[in-house]
Amino acid sequence: MQASAERAPKKVRRTRQWKLIGIVALLFLATSILAMRYVIAHAEPILRARVIQTLSNRFNSRVDLAGFQVSLLHGIEVSGSGLEVYGARDPNAYEPGVQALINIREFRFQTSLRSLFRSPMHVDTVYVKGMILNLPPKQSRQEMTSMSSKAGRMSIFVDKFVCEGTILLINTANPGKPPLEFAISELKMKDIGPGQPLRFDATLVNPKPVGDIQSTGLFGPWQQDSPRDTPVQGNYSFSNADLSTIKGIGGTLSSIGQYSGTLSNIVVQGTTDTPDFQIASSRHPVPLHTEFRAVVDGTCGDTYLQPVKASFLRSSFTASGSVIRLNAAKGHDIELDVLLDHARIEDLLKLGVRTDPAIMSGPVEMKTRLSLYPGDGTVADRLKLAGDFHVLRAHFANQKVQEKIDSLSLRSLGRKPAREPNSEDVPVDLQGVFTLRNGLLSFSFLHFLIPGTHVDMTGDYSLDGQEFDFHGKARMDAKLSQMTTGWKSILLKPVDPFLSKNGAGTEVPIKITGTQSEPHFGLDFYHKQEHDNSGKKTDTLSKR
Repeated sequence: MQASAERAPKKVRRTRQWKLIGIVALLFLATSILAMRYVIAHAEPILRARVIQTLSNRFNSRVDLAGFQVSLLHGIEVSGSGLEVYGARDPNAYEPGVQALINIREFRFQTSLRSLFRSPMHVDTVYVKGMILNLPPKQSRQEMTSMSSKAGRMSIFVDKFVCEGTILLINTANPGKPPLEFAISELKMKDIGPGQPLRFDATLVNPKPVGDIQSTGLFGPWQQDSPRDTPVQGNYSFSNADLSTIKGIGGTLSSIGQYSGTLSNIVVQGTTDTPDFQIASSRHPVPLHTEFRAVVDGTCGDTYLQPVKASFLRSSFTASGSVIRLNAAKGHDIELDVLLDHARIEDLLKLGVRTDPAIMSGPVEMKTRLSLYPGDGTVADRLKLAGDFHVLRAHFANQKVQEKIDSLSLRSLGRKPAREPNSEDVPVDLQGVFTLRNGLLSFSFLHFLIPGTHVDMTGDYSLDGQEFDFHGKARMDAKLSQMTTGWKSILLKPVDPFLSKNGAGTEVPIKITGTQSEPHFGLDFYHKQEHDNSGKKTDTLSKR
């Protein structure tokens, strides 16, 4: 009876304790529910403030956000528009108005409700459309060193960014030089840890030649004290690029390679293959393969080739030089030093001249300075060459021309020409100094050598084969009377002393005119007399 009385107060005390715990739990639950309802009701302004605070702290700058919406039907779904992040100064002072460093047309992301109560909030992926990254000139990028997270803690942490339709603008300090622009159709970036580089997967739109460049690699970490020294590395592939989008050339190009270095010194190594490369002036497709090493300044777009090794048909050559963006003109100024030491003249003519077959064949050595200025004209119209060449053991494709060369060689040696065609195929040694401008090859010196004959000429030759205009002197070993037989030889003997000059048996002025299909060879006494009279007039004027 007494034990029963003692258990009753204990039971009452336990009941009271459970009631108290229940009341506290209910109060906590009610408070939590009220707090959650308050937060949910105010999720939009809270998240808007977190987005602006995160970006403002990250870049230590002004942030504007035009549109912002939150939906709680499936966790937290956030979308926004008109996001602008400004720098300390205008990235391009030569454009009207103040431009943002980062401009995002649309963005969206999704996260769980519980992440709303965490700091920092964790977001797996942010989807971005229409982003413009507007970098200031390299001389002004030191201001970006203050754009660090030291200004405050991050309210939102993002693992990945998926961007669509991104444009990267790299401005210059020169008011006449347009910004360097890169169109990136797709860009995926993943943060792999604090102080670590971003892993990216990008598709760049190449304007000329038109095509997409696929690239994956690592970017960063960002060097705040010297942005130009920010590391970058990766691989790329460029497939089915249409070269016809560049006036004057054609073909389908593919390229693969890798790159590494810093933003101001990116070393690129790769290969290209164009199975049907052609120049509009010839319209003869040839397979072209190149291997190259280049240094690219990613802050201004200038490229330095060191070197390019190219091969087509049975020929190969190397080129080194620069591709520089000009201030006023739209495009690039290409300046290359080209060396051909394992090439064939027929390959070069097939590539650059419309006539088929090529007018001559044989090994060729050449050094030339290649200049290609920007403009709206075709490549052939804008291309300039200046150099020298040496063709060894050449033969002409036109049988009429070759037969005349063979006959000239025999006559100049004092021998009787063969009556049967193709009885003797005389090789030609040809060397000269040339320039190419506006599709016209001009030779300031052209030396033509066959057994028994030396010819020195100057003149012009159009790439379409429609113009031959060469004038010069021919020096033969034999005297004029020895180059013929019979009564003609007897009649010409009195003339021999007048044409025998400078140690040669015969020296006469000659010309080659006409077209590739119908060349004309002949003596050129009139042109010689005209040239001599012009020289005398020049001497007289200089004396005055």
